Amino acid sequence: MAATWIRIIAVRGYPAPHWTGDSPSYLEAALKLQPGETRPSGYPILLWMLKPFHSFTVMVAVQHAIGLLGGVLVYLLVWRAGRAAWPTGPGGSAGRLGWRYLVPGLLGAALTVPVLLDSYQIALEHMLMSDSLFTFLLLAAVTAALWRRRATWWLGALAGMFAAFAAVTRSAGLPLIAVILLGMLLRRAGWRPLVAALIAFLLPLGGYMYWFKETYGQFTVSKAGSIWLYGRTAAFADCAKIKPSPELQIMCPPADEDPQIAPAFVVLWTADSPFHRIPGWITGDQANRMASDFTKQAIEKQPGDYARVVVRDTWRSFDWKREPYPTPWTWLEYVFPEGESWDDEQALVAEKYDPSGGETKVVQPWAGKMQDYQDRMSMPGTVLGLVLLGGLVFALPHVGRRGTRWRLLGPVRHWGTGALMPWGTSLALLVIPAATADFDYRYVLPAVPFACVALGLALLPSPRRVREDPVGEPGPGQDDGEPAAEESLRA
Repeated sequence: MAATWIRIIAVRGYPAPHWTGDSPSYLEAALKLQPGETRPSGYPILLWMLKPFHSFTVMVAVQHAIGLLGGVLVYLLVWRAGRAAWPTGPGGSAGRLGWRYLVPGLLGAALTVPVLLDSYQIALEHMLMSDSLFTFLLLAAVTAALWRRRATWWLGALAGMFAAFAAVTRSAGLPLIAVILLGMLLRRAGWRPLVAALIAFLLPLGGYMYWFKETYGQFTVSKAGSIWLYGRTAAFADCAKIKPSPELQIMCPPADEDPQIAPAFVVLWTADSPFHRIPGWITGDQANRMASDFTKQAIEKQPGDYARVVVRDTWRSFDWKREPYPTPWTWLEYVFPEGESWDDEQALVAEKYDPSGGETKVVQPWAGKMQDYQDRMSMPGTVLGLVLLGGLVFALPHVGRRGTRWRLLGPVRHWGTGALMPWGTSLALLVIPAATADFDYRYVLPAVPFACVALGLALLPSPRRVREDPVGEPGPGQDDGEPAAEESLRA
């Protein structure tokens, strides 16, 4: 109820979305219903579906609803695992005491707080950006993969399909199918769910790439695949060590750097960007090829420096306070503003989508309530670090132990093994941007729900089967002992 109410306040105080530099390109892709040149267009497809309403207020309301659904998935995963961990005994005593419902419910509710009540998460849902949809789709994929201790082919297919939708919403989702498949393998899912997940991932992804080929003539997900990684190299590239060819000299980062602006931002978006001097800008074939060649040489010649910046920027995710990074103005886009803001480029695109325009409006007293809320309910990155660490600490000591309630990789399929999948997903969501683009506070928030799920599953004891047939398998219609527990309760 509190999570819903605070989102209603956000929509009433700010009836239009928050805009960033990437927002116009997403909206243009939605208006044209074609794949974006530099970013996947899963999010523009959602915007296109909402276009008949001609309302940015409806758009942000839907995104907040998606955020609420993400919190519901976190709760359901932990609650369902907890019910399996505390089944009723033969006399139904656990059911009468309520442990099977009370403890999982309390744990699940506590772990949804960073997802549902954090003001940074709510502000992210209010942005005209792909992150909230991406997070939900990826969380849906993990939920499908973990829904039952004994995986089925159709749950595997759902996991692969949602992972594919996440991958065509943000390119960071592409490698995460490997984390999901590895997690299913560790849980002994069997070959049918694994194959179903892989096929269900490849089919939508291949369909999107074919759509992109029909539009731009290239069988890929974007025309700027190497541009972002080139921006990553700007933080460490030393052309005195790299010694690039004369053609690639133009790609060397400028010697005079502004300490307030991240090097990746300088080489991609400022007047010093080399792409202003390359035909076709960052979407041209020549720009992508030159960025790829320079990036390969930089990483090959300076692997230690590359690893250092990846570790440094991953570690930024756990800072207690936010710093003005990557620019003094970018990080301020991720909070609810005190005043209105607008520019001509946004106005031209917004009027085509919503005739009333998409200007960032501030409606009092609701906006003031939202600003007061964000001053008090903003989760520091250090808390995320502790949650992520807790998921690992409570899981690793039990790896491979047999004959204990807390074993993680024992012979029985159980919920505890599932902690590895969301934990790996959370860590990957922090490392991938630091390794392939640059650090940005916006990239940290999608990792939060997965860290919470991992901690919840790691804290729970292994489920115990109550009724088993003579060969040790659940009877017909039983989900690894859970329905049997319900039968005991009814008895």
